[in-house]
Amino acid sequence: MRNVVKSLRSAEGLSQADLGTALGVSRQTINSIEKGRYLPSLPLAIALAKFFRTTVEEVFDVDS
Repeated sequence: MRNVVKSLRSAEGLSQADLGTALGVSRQTINSIEKGRYLPSLPLAIALAKFFRTTVEEVFDVDS
């Protein structure tokens, strides 16, 4: 399972800090999620999906 957080974030023109602030987490947390070093909690995964107006499955590319 890989995630597409970086591409979604970049498409919105946001920095990691911007996204972190919007979700109430640190820039380091976003960086770790993008690099696959940290698997977010279910509430954070849902928040990411809602923020990007998509599904958790699409954010984390569940089919790959």
